[in-house]
Amino acid sequence: MENRWHRVLHLRNGFRWSGSSLKVSNRDGVQCGLGDNQPLCVADPDVFWIMEKEKQRQFKGIELIASENFVCRAVMEALGSHLTNKYSEGMPGVRYYGGNQYIDEIETLCCERALAAFGLDSENWGVNVQPYSCTSANFAIYTGLLLPGDRIMGLDTPSGGNTSHGYYTPNGRKVSGASIFFESLPYKVNPQTGYIDYDKLEEKALDFRPKILICGGSSYPREWEYAKFRLIADKCGAVLMCDMAQISGLVAAKECANPFDYCDIVTSTTHKSLRGPRGGIIFYRKGLKPRKRGLLLSQGDGSDKYDFEEEINFAVFPALQGGPHNNHIAALAIALKQVATPEYKAYMQQVKKNAQALASALLSRKCRLVTGGTDNHLLLWDLRTLGLTGKNFEVVCEMCHITLNKIAIFDDNGTITPGGVRIGTPAMTSRGCLENDFQTIAGFLLRAAHITSTVQRVHGKLQKAFLGGLQNNKDIVDLQSGIENFATRFAMPGFDA
Repeated sequence: MENRWHRVLHLRNGFRWSGSSLKVSNRDGVQCGLGDNQPLCVADPDVFWIMEKEKQRQFKGIELIASENFVCRAVMEALGSHLTNKYSEGMPGVRYYGGNQYIDEIETLCCERALAAFGLDSENWGVNVQPYSCTSANFAIYTGLLLPGDRIMGLDTPSGGNTSHGYYTPNGRKVSGASIFFESLPYKVNPQTGYIDYDKLEEKALDFRPKILICGGSSYPREWEYAKFRLIADKCGAVLMCDMAQISGLVAAKECANPFDYCDIVTSTTHKSLRGPRGGIIFYRKGLKPRKRGLLLSQGDGSDKYDFEEEINFAVFPALQGGPHNNHIAALAIALKQVATPEYKAYMQQVKKNAQALASALLSRKCRLVTGGTDNHLLLWDLRTLGLTGKNFEVVCEMCHITLNKIAIFDDNGTITPGGVRIGTPAMTSRGCLENDFQTIAGFLLRAAHITSTVQRVHGKLQKAFLGGLQNNKDIVDLQSGIENFATRFAMPGFDA
């Protein structure tokens, strides 16, 4: 009945129905076109079938990329919703477009849930949920608080840092925008232990005097000692910023050290371990500065209050971005509601247990892990002791329906080789895998390593010859079948049965 009356209303206003399509005509009967109201499989079968193949790849494979996860149905529904139609430049209550009263409600709710998820008081912390990614969030911090050419310091990318914290290649090429527009100097891990060398970090920071000191990285399997970072930042007069993109889920669940206890600014992605939509988020201190802290950035006027809020919000918009993605913000609000539940805490506890089970299984088979294990959701496997390269191993794993990523690892002389892989447990934990399942996964990984070693021995490590040796390989076919049988036992969040 509702559908019939909707059609009557549309006809009175010049709309015309044609099957499943809704079209509009002017008074002369010329069609203006509102597009088809067809499902994707009808409107664009080419895209639809590629998407279906990707859905099957996810379902039939083992996802071990540490920065990936599977969102729930509600998050996907929000992402694919009518909210994508609305332009909302500006902040809630001060938009540049009209018609944003409900968008303001959604963004305000998302901000409230973000603070609640991490146990933060709105009197002391503010949040911006508009960044399109964590890289965008980080660059907003630099743009808001620094002048071009000012200094920043973060963990070296080959040591496990993120390129958005600044990175030069060995030949001096500036890879990161942070290094193009600002001056960056990295600190590093000890090449023998894989742990951050805090003594050398302090020495470098006091010589370099960065205005922003960054903790957090993409591939560091151990705890961050935020108290040490705080002391160093205070000694050199730096703002202390944490990029917790990898570990934000663990932070929210109180399963790792809390950067909010020591840092001035905290950024994160909203996917990865947080299990929300892809995007970024910024938390910043508000209110009075504690007397025990040293001088911080933007204190030149003698104020005893943090003044991050205006600079950071202005940097996000209008300095760097256009309108926020309202469908993403709604999806993030949904994910953050889940983050604040006991079920989510149990999930993150299982993520850590699974990472430790996987690490133990590999170590028991004489595999070498950087730092000898993990404190969080990821581990770094040094394949050089097996005579393998991370690139070749990654290719074999992908052919067998395991996805992970190659990673550079420091050797004893400090040179960089792509000799390892990064492995994470959040995604498969979301599918219901437990410790015993990750022991099975360790067995799959070792079989893939054996295949890689055999093909390298017969055909060599060079890419063309190596790839040729993988064609019609019976061992790969057998392993692929075993992995598919294993993976399809576990449900996919958000997928139809």
